[in-house]
Amino acid sequence: MKKLRFGILSTSSIAPRFIKGVQATEGCETVALASRNLEKAREKAALWNVPKAYGSYEELLGSNNIDVAYVAMINSEHYRYAKMALEQGKHVICEKPFTLNADESKELFALAREKGLFIMEAQKVLFLPVVQRLKELIRSKVLGSIKMADFSSSFDAGYNSWFYDPEKGGGPLYGNAIYSLQLMEYLFDCKVVHWTGLCTKSHTSVENQFSVSMLMENDLLFTNKTSTSVNTVHAGYLYGENGYVEIPEYWKARKAILHYPDKEPEVLEYPCEYELMYEVIHAEQCIRNHLTESPIITEAMTVHGIEVLNAIQDVWNS
Repeated sequence: MKKLRFGILSTSSIAPRFIKGVQATEGCETVALASRNLEKAREKAALWNVPKAYGSYEELLGSNNIDVAYVAMINSEHYRYAKMALEQGKHVICEKPFTLNADESKELFALAREKGLFIMEAQKVLFLPVVQRLKELIRSKVLGSIKMADFSSSFDAGYNSWFYDPEKGGGPLYGNAIYSLQLMEYLFDCKVVHWTGLCTKSHTSVENQFSVSMLMENDLLFTNKTSTSVNTVHAGYLYGENGYVEIPEYWKARKAILHYPDKEPEVLEYPCEYELMYEVIHAEQCIRNHLTESPIITEAMTVHGIEVLNAIQDVWNS
């Protein structure tokens, strides 16, 4: 079986983690990466054991060396280069946020169908083994019906010079709220239908922390709190009628802890060195099966996610 050849568009901090995920997948390999600066591309290619370096994204996408483009540059550039990759006949895995508005997302999916190419938002959390197990437990109602959930995270964005630039799609809402939103829609097979939220803002018009609440079709209420100003607890909690689930570092979870009122906690552990490998494995299966869209992170889920986040951001900017 011929390996799928991946080209990496960006030398951002997530790129080496994705490369490790590809390297851990038997049917895939990373053969090239690109930066806007050839010297930097060569330096990172040598560091990350990637055979070929390009000094522009355009050059990489125009080559015949790759089958799949991984789009991982700043948020505002996702649409442009995902579209360019499709036009050059490449399958696409595009980091979240997929695009910065729903119309761009719809256009990319339509173009992929027209070209017979696969495209997917890189939402790793949905493919983690512990999340697969939690979905089974939720369906079996081990903890009764889940009625409420809460997610919190924090990080230092200082190393990203673009992060507080509104023109570049900066701020933690687009990159972080999408984890909990799509995770909950996947776990419970229903949509978020109402939402509200508050934020504080940095010296620019971009939020530096936020708290949002969302209500799902099944009346499950959940919150997401994310900050770049203080350190929070890095965990998700799902509260049921007969106990609750604790998910440390839910966006890259390796374990979950089931808490019951009348017995010892039960720990579910799924150790993994490179958590991005699971989304790579899924994408490979889809491509080899000639799909243009993932049956898990679907066009509908991607489009709905950005519509919700756009609506929240519109309120903050009004």
